[in-house]
Amino acid sequence: MHIHGLIDDNAAIANLCHRLAQSPYVVVDTEFMRENSYWPELCLIQIADANEAAAIDPMQPGIDMKPLLDLLTENQDVLKVFHAGGQDIEIVYNLTGKTPHPLFDTQVAAMALGQGEQIGYSNLVDSYLGITVDKGARFTDWSRRPLDARQIDYAIADVTHLAEIFPKMLEKLRKTGRGLWLDEEMERLADPSNYFNDPEDVWRRVRIASRKPEVLGRLKALAKWREIEAQAKDLPRGRIVKDETIADLAGNPPRKQSDLSRVRGLSTTWGGNDIGARLMAAIESAVPMPADEMPGRDDRKNGMGKDGALVADLLKLLLKIRSRDINVASKLLARSDDLEALAGGQREGLSILEGWRFEQFGRDALALVEGHLAFAVKGGKLKMTRAEDAE
Repeated sequence: MHIHGLIDDNAAIANLCHRLAQSPYVVVDTEFMRENSYWPELCLIQIADANEAAAIDPMQPGIDMKPLLDLLTENQDVLKVFHAGGQDIEIVYNLTGKTPHPLFDTQVAAMALGQGEQIGYSNLVDSYLGITVDKGARFTDWSRRPLDARQIDYAIADVTHLAEIFPKMLEKLRKTGRGLWLDEEMERLADPSNYFNDPEDVWRRVRIASRKPEVLGRLKALAKWREIEAQAKDLPRGRIVKDETIADLAGNPPRKQSDLSRVRGLSTTWGGNDIGARLMAAIESAVPMPADEMPGRDDRKNGMGKDGALVADLLKLLLKIRSRDINVASKLLARSDDLEALAGGQREGLSILEGWRFEQFGRDALALVEGHLAFAVKGGKLKMTRAEDAE
């Protein structure tokens, strides 16, 4: 493989992307900083196919990223390969309003091959290539220039290793017949709605014990206000106001702005400054949360009764057994929400009752719920048996 090193020239980027557009797949990784900003600061993009690899410097003044971004988001003939690519995809979405498509995530694929639910990049490289990844540059400040040769080599190795692993992984998926299992997951990862931070919905991320509509209404208004402030100032939302302070203000709203100077977690200046006034305006604009927006209880079993909760636990036990038997990560096979819904009597709209999941797990899950399957110990191992056989 030819390694170009760091590219910061527009003509070289355009030529590279033209060549890569002829490949069936490209491997992509990014380096970014977000500790001090709301929007992640893109510092480096590494890209490779089977023949060549390079790092592109997006921080170079006058750099034209359009050929690269078009390759990632507009070219439907080239598969884009990531490892645990959620944040990389988010960066592309923030720059373009689109996500890379079609895409393939090697961490998700590893779930179908029995390598755990969240295998790290280093472990993946070790398992497929027998290479120990150099972690020395892991804590690099990628926004600083110039980058030295070791840092650039470290960054490019992420995509060169993955470009070698991807075909091996694809061959395993073909041999096991599990490639089709991943189509739904990859489409879900590519869904742009996953990467849009809607200020109207960010309240759901804040932990709060209260389930009172008026408290949750204030929480929604305050979280929306904070998100807009953070976006406008390009600061982490916690740098504006921390979650616990937002929750306290929702539960115990101040009567007037001067009271903010005594709120734990806020500067005393908020009692009279502009940002404090905007916070108070958010509280005053809040309305009780409507019934159709109210969150469900944290423990979904509470609505099922004791028997339903026990059935859900049995389904989770069945999931562990089946995941072990077919060597696949249980998270890929079924979600807890689906198991609890099935235990509670739901039969429509559940992924475990459709497609490959039904064949591999859902059919038995349904049989267990309907009393046709039972647990038995055979040879010291827990297995499933037909209920009539157990009797």
